[in-house]
Amino acid sequence: MPLLLAPPPSAARPLLALTFGVAELNALLRAFCARGRVAEARALFHRYCDTYPPDARTFNTLLLGFKEAGNAQALDLFYHDAVLRGFVPDSVSYCVRMDAYCKKGRFLDALDLLDEMRKRENCRPTLQVFTTLIYGAGIVRNATRARQLFDEMGQGGVTPDRGAHNALMGAYVRARDLQSGMTVMSEMERKGIGLDDVSYNTMLCGFQRIGDLEGIWKVYSKMVGSGFMPRTRTTMLLMKVFCENARPDLGLELWDYLLGKGCVPHRHALDVLVTGLCCRGMVLEAYRCFREMIEMGMTPTERAFRVLEGFFKRKREFEKLEEIRQMMKATQLEEHQCDEEAA
Repeated sequence: MPLLLAPPPSAARPLLALTFGVAELNALLRAFCARGRVAEARALFHRYCDTYPPDARTFNTLLLGFKEAGNAQALDLFYHDAVLRGFVPDSVSYCVRMDAYCKKGRFLDALDLLDEMRKRENCRPTLQVFTTLIYGAGIVRNATRARQLFDEMGQGGVTPDRGAHNALMGAYVRARDLQSGMTVMSEMERKGIGLDDVSYNTMLCGFQRIGDLEGIWKVYSKMVGSGFMPRTRTTMLLMKVFCENARPDLGLELWDYLLGKGCVPHRHALDVLVTGLCCRGMVLEAYRCFREMIEMGMTPTERAFRVLEGFFKRKREFEKLEEIRQMMKATQLEEHQCDEEAA
C-alpha cells in the first residue's frame, strides 16, 4: 500500500494575498522622512499619488518631513501643490507649518496662519497650536505676545498643560524677564501641574545667562525640596555653576543628593566635581566620589583619574594613588570583557 505523504506547509496553508494601499504608502513615506530623505519621499508621492489617492495623513507626513529637514520653502511649495490637488488642511497641517515658520523666526507668518485657521469651519486651534505659537513668540523675544496667546487658550476653551506653561516660561527667559518666569513656575505649582526637567532647566539657564547665582540657588533649592530627580543636562549645568564659582561643596551636596535617590551621575559630572574639589583642597572628598562611582558599577573617565592622580602625587598619598590605579584597571578590564561578550 503506497504511503500518503502529507502536503508541504505551503500547500496546506495558502499564502495570503498582499495588498498595497494608501496606509502602506504613508508608512513608506514616514520611513523615508524619518531618515531625512525627504526628496525621495516626495518623488515616491508623485509617482504613486494617482494610483493610491492620498489622505490627510499622507500630506501631513510630507509636511512634517520638510519641517524636520528645516526646508520651509520646500514645505510651502508642497503645501500649495497639495491644496491644488484638493487637500483640505487640518489642525495638524497648520501646526506643522506654524512650527516651521517659528523656527525660522517668521513669527508673524505663523500668526497669520492662526487667523486663517480660525476662519475655517471645524478647524479650531488646539493646545499644540497655541503651545507652538507661544514657543515662536519666545524665539523672537516677544514675551507680551506669548502671554496674550497663553491667555487666549483659556478664552477658547483650551486648558494649558505643562508644555504650554514651559513655553511661556521660556519666552520670559528669552526676554530676560526672570521674575515673570518664576511667577509662571509658582503658578504651575499652585495649579498642581508639577514641574519637570524642562521647567527647572529653563529657569536655571536663564539665571546662568545673566550670572544670577542667587536665582540659581532658589531654583535648585526648590528642586531638591520637592525631591525632583534632574536629568543629565540639568545636573551638568548645576555642577558647572557650583564648581566654577568656587562652591564645590554645593556640587558635593548635589552628588550626595543624586546618590541618595539611587541615581549614578554622568561621568562628566564627576570630572567637573573632582576638579573643583581638588582645586579647593578637598582631595579626600573627591576620592570618595571617585570610589562611589566605581562601586555603583560605572567607570570614571581618564580625565577624573588623572586629576586625582596628580593631586595624590603632590600630597605623597602613595597608598591612595595605588588604590585608584588598581580600581581603574579592574573597571577597565571588566568593561573590556563585557565588550568581548557582546561581540
